[in-house]
Amino acid sequence: MKNHYYDQRKAHHNAQGFQNIEPFSVSISDVKKWKRERRVNPPREGYTHFEQTWWQPANFNCLDDAIWWLGHASTLIQINQRTILTDPIFSKRASPVAFAGPKRYTPSACQIEDLPHIDVIAISHNHYDHLDHASIKKLIKRFPHVTVVVPLGLKNKLQRWGANEVIELDWWQSVDINGMLLTSMPARHWSRRGLFDTNRTLWCGWMIEFAKRCVYFVGDTSYTTQFKLIPQHFAHIDVALIPIGSYAPRWFMHNQHVDPAQALQLFNDIGCKRAMAIHWGTFELADEPLDEPPQLLQHLFAQYHVSPQDFSVLKIGQSILLD
Repeated sequence: MKNHYYDQRKAHHNAQGFQNIEPFSVSISDVKKWKRERRVNPPREGYTHFEQTWWQPANFNCLDDAIWWLGHASTLIQINQRTILTDPIFSKRASPVAFAGPKRYTPSACQIEDLPHIDVIAISHNHYDHLDHASIKKLIKRFPHVTVVVPLGLKNKLQRWGANEVIELDWWQSVDINGMLLTSMPARHWSRRGLFDTNRTLWCGWMIEFAKRCVYFVGDTSYTTQFKLIPQHFAHIDVALIPIGSYAPRWFMHNQHVDPAQALQLFNDIGCKRAMAIHWGTFELADEPLDEPPQLLQHLFAQYHVSPQDFSVLKIGQSILLD
């Protein structure tokens, strides 16, 4: 296959697709070894207690600027009565089929019919836990005029799924959607949806600027020194939505996902005012127990000179105000 977006001036492009500026590969032998050795422990006090502790239904009766965590990387960002939904997944499995694949251990904080009006859906990449076909189809049916922003290579797929307005961007490209400026941000990750399409489409985070607010949805990423460049472009970030889960074992996951220590390093690198933890507590995509990421994060706050008030760990369904 040929990369029709290929630009030889860009280090993350190649003739077949895309690559990381700090490259890595996930070998089949490593995947087999990881699956052979997997030992996923349940939460310390069981799944039922975990849900009771870390879940609540979302309440969208808020007129202020706010961000809700809906589970995994799904968030709802409300700024000046405009709403952006990130990586929506409401299905019971992160999988191409309903009967197999990683299952949801904690419910979504709401159903699609409970959502307020959605102006924009922002997708970070094509993995099944971030680009869910069933959720997108239902969202498009309910909000037929929604604008979907995607990284390079995903526009045709979203159009085939029924989206009327799809905008795809390369890293550092921006689009103005009714006064909201969305910029595709670099991430260190990968893409694949089938057996033979590894890295054919791009992956990214999203910087969202509107009404003097700036929210950074980091998406799915491992740690990269590229984060230290972000303050040169965005000097004022109100809130960063930073992943903290799906990191174990490190020999296998360190090139794919940040762990809590790296999440805190990322927070310091980008110089944001505050952060909100995402990408944990929903699917067992890696080997750590569902309740381990927030525990490790809180143990590391002092080491990274970050206060719990600056890096919020919410229940699924909770929200923070952008004050």
